[in-house]
Amino acid sequence: MMKITIIAVSGLKEKYLREAAGEYIKRLGAFCDLTVIELEPARLPEKPSASEIRAALDREGKLILKKIPPGNTIAALCIEGGSLSSEDFAGFIKSNSDSGLGVTFIIGGSYGLSDDVKQRADKKISFSALTFPHRLFRIMLLEQIYRAFRINTGSTYHK
Repeated sequence: MMKITIIAVSGLKEKYLREAAGEYIKRLGAFCDLTVIELEPARLPEKPSASEIRAALDREGKLILKKIPPGNTIAALCIEGGSLSSEDFAGFIKSNSDSGLGVTFIIGGSYGLSDDVKQRADKKISFSALTFPHRLFRIMLLEQIYRAFRINTGSTYHK
């Protein structure tokens, strides 16, 4: 069974988001071995300077890089990434699965990801030019992973 890891800076505080994540995690159990790793975001003052933000991203980046399972394809979810259709995303999942590789998806905090994490990534993916709350984005990612497996099994879910 394919291993998928999601590393997310920040937890899901809101009950409705935890419930939504739980539903997709339950559904994904039929298709993959999913692990979600939540990391505590670096603390910043209310109005951080650019250098304070860079330092926080670097601290978070070091934590993220330590948590990446060996042998996985790393997908950084960031604005600099390329956009994919749901079918292309499903193809990305399938090609890694067919190669015997797991995938680690990385979701940054409210200021994104460090340059070190982006450079370490094998693939950078952007879901949109729009900005989403990172907690809500986790639900969107889980749904797209589920959709990808459903596409790859020929299910009508995608229609």
